[in-house]
Amino acid sequence: MSFFAILLALLIEQVRPLGPHNPIHGGLRVWARWVSRNFDAGKRQHGWISWLLAVVAPSLLALAIHWLLLSFVGWPAAMVWSVVVLYVTLGFRQFSHHFTDIRDALEAGDEMRARQLLAQWQRVDASELPRSEIVRHVIEHSVIAAHRHVFGVLAWFSVLAAFGLGPAGAVLYRMAEFVGRYWRYRSRMQIQPASEALQSAAARAWTAVDWLPARITAIAFAVVGSFEEAIDCWRNYAQRFPNDNDGVILAATSGAVNVRLGGEALKPSVFTPNGNGGLAATEPPGPDTASTPGREAEVGHLRSVVGLVWRSVVLWMVLLALLTLANLLG
Repeated sequence: MSFFAILLALLIEQVRPLGPHNPIHGGLRVWARWVSRNFDAGKRQHGWISWLLAVVAPSLLALAIHWLLLSFVGWPAAMVWSVVVLYVTLGFRQFSHHFTDIRDALEAGDEMRARQLLAQWQRVDASELPRSEIVRHVIEHSVIAAHRHVFGVLAWFSVLAAFGLGPAGAVLYRMAEFVGRYWRYRSRMQIQPASEALQSAAARAWTAVDWLPARITAIAFAVVGSFEEAIDCWRNYAQRFPNDNDGVILAATSGAVNVRLGGEALKPSVFTPNGNGGLAATEPPGPDTASTPGREAEVGHLRSVVGLVWRSVVLWMVLLALLTLANLLG
């Protein structure tokens, strides 16, 4: 059932993707804001209580609906519910338009347009980036987005669904990623900011939730790319990136398509008054990282990355199809 639910959700998402301002995501923002406002008292235990309520409660609700449908209506209704949840929680079209627009601008030779699109997407200052650095940053952000919007969701959904927990895994992963990002954003905007305890709890929980999916994604990239180079780059260069899980994915990507990743971090482009008569960045600049080995990033690498991601999706679907067939025959 997992295979068919994922296949249908991906097909529907390709035909009719969710818009960036859809009511479901709006509701999630209201939920995260309500939880932080009512349960975040600034202490460590309050941070964890808020995170559990914001993330685990929706996951349990999705599980309860799945079990009710399975028990009183039947497995077709439960599968439809899984398709609905997957449609909301995963999908290429939630980020791929940024990638496509920047790639088209670069292929047309319009580097100024590519810089503007990258700046709008990541809210950074890209005005002085050379062409190779534009490509490098697009690759890095796109690969991480593909992991978080597709492969991470698939990993948690598939694992928990195998134990009869329906779409709870997809909700758990998406909510863990969303609340950490949203609470951090609101703190930067100084709009009902989340406490340091809440942000720390969300960050630590997200690291734990994303640990296994990040390594599954890296292995998939290695299998469908250049295996030996991907594994070697993973082993020797993943620690050069500031985030351990993202570092594993980016290092594997670097080896899989032979492209240099890592280097100078992008600086934020939005500034707010700091209370001292000056301006401060809404987000501190990310740390610079040492580069991985490989060729200088070129526009042709963007197509290589697209092929890498789609081959990984095919690999996922083939494995799930085989597991589904084995279950039916067994």
